[in-house]
Amino acid sequence: MNELPEFFRTEVYHPLFVHFPIVLLLIATLFKIVSLWSKKVTYSEGGSILLILGVISVWIAVYTGDQADGIVSRQLCDPTVLKEHENLATTTAWIFSMALVLDLLLRYVESFRKKSAYYIVALLMLAGSVTLTLAGHHGAELVYQQAAGVNVPSEDCSEFN
Repeated sequence: MNELPEFFRTEVYHPLFVHFPIVLLLIATLFKIVSLWSKKVTYSEGGSILLILGVISVWIAVYTGDQADGIVSRQLCDPTVLKEHENLATTTAWIFSMALVLDLLLRYVESFRKKSAYYIVALLMLAGSVTLTLAGHHGAELVYQQAAGVNVPSEDCSEFN
């Protein structure tokens, strides 16, 4: 049987895209927290831009993870870890999406501009960072403990000659 080239295997896209939301959303959270006490608009603006890019990328990561699910789940010893990883990732995407909607309302709707709303955005992002970290931990468990999506070469590595 003729296998697809590595580039076209759908399970390969998830690890390619999953690192973007991790970095973008964690730094966005840090910027938004700092912006609560800083007089510099740069932190708030930067946090908003990173949040927009992070939300886009987290939904791409969720989508590519769903694509990889059918291939990866067949070879796992404990599929409950995969389910927990998926649930946490989806929860993360929704939490940061809610923070983004509120952040945009704060930016563009005058009646939403209350100091407490800025704290709610930061708290949502902090909660999202917790679920993001847990999802990442479960993702690492899948790869490093169960070899999810990993091609295990033969003992003599003859396929590389």
